[in-house]
Amino acid sequence: MNGKELATRTLIQSSVVAALVLVLLTLLYAAEVFLVVFAGVLLAILFHNTAAWLHTTTGLPEKWSTAIALVFPFLALGMLIWFMAPDISNQAGELTDRVPKALKELEKQLRSYKWADRLIDQGGQMQDALPSGSKAFDLVSGLFSSTFGALGNLVIALAIGVFIAAMPRTYLSGLIHLIPIKHRDRTRAVLQATRSALASWLTAKLIAMAVIGCLTTLGLWLLEIDLALVLGIIAALLSFVPNIGPIVALVPALLIAFVSGPDQAMYVIALYAAIQTFESYILTPLLQQRMVDLPPALTITMQVLFGFLAGALGIIVATPLTAAAMVMIKMWYIEDILGDRSLESK
Repeated sequence: MNGKELATRTLIQSSVVAALVLVLLTLLYAAEVFLVVFAGVLLAILFHNTAAWLHTTTGLPEKWSTAIALVFPFLALGMLIWFMAPDISNQAGELTDRVPKALKELEKQLRSYKWADRLIDQGGQMQDALPSGSKAFDLVSGLFSSTFGALGNLVIALAIGVFIAAMPRTYLSGLIHLIPIKHRDRTRAVLQATRSALASWLTAKLIAMAVIGCLTTLGLWLLEIDLALVLGIIAALLSFVPNIGPIVALVPALLIAFVSGPDQAMYVIALYAAIQTFESYILTPLLQQRMVDLPPALTITMQVLFGFLAGALGIIVATPLTAAAMVMIKMWYIEDILGDRSLESK
């Protein structure tokens, strides 16, 4: 190898390293933007798969199937809100009133124990050290800004999902043309495998969310726990986030039940534990063929990492992002770079 070839090779390697560093820095400092785009891609996959199912099942043209897939979810959501909004709104408002009362009742019960009384007093001393006055106003303002920021992210993700689902081939073709010609076929195969994995994961997760929501609502209703509908909706939505979501969903139900007595609280804990056991050992295995097998430790690690980088949004999309990364690592790194094809059939 002569000096010119060595210099050219060194320049190429340096450029690749610099590009990777630039991408990593961009993801680090603009993690929320990246995650919003990824959320939009998830929605696009959901819309596109719905359109493909309609096209295959009904024989409608692709354009009509896509139009229905894009419009129908919003119409269905609007109708659901129209018919159920009063009940949901009333129960949600009552929930916000009852949770503070339940916390006070819980504090009253706990203060009957000396060790708990000391812990509560220490917590009160820490609360007194929190900012007050204008600083407290800044904290409240930050809370409102983060809430509106979440709504803005949702709107942006929906817009991205709709536009990509409307013209998927345009965006895929544009992305493929950025890849060197000799690597385009492999890149297309990897992206297709990633899309299939995410589509299967989304389908299975939506089924599981619906089942968990219905079982939770029915179980709380049978236990005569107030606000069963809104608590079931909370359980369904939070089950999208593995590990963390079910624990968070239990808290308001447990507080509401505790007001009726410790026995009711124990019944609620047993109900949620039974539902999670059913989901983990019966429902998930039935849907396993539709889902990417994610090790729990890896999922929790990614949730913590992306939660640190982008807050709640990072926790929400950490699991599907991990599933996509596993497919890409398997095909590009393990199979292509390491030459290990032993996982191809797994």
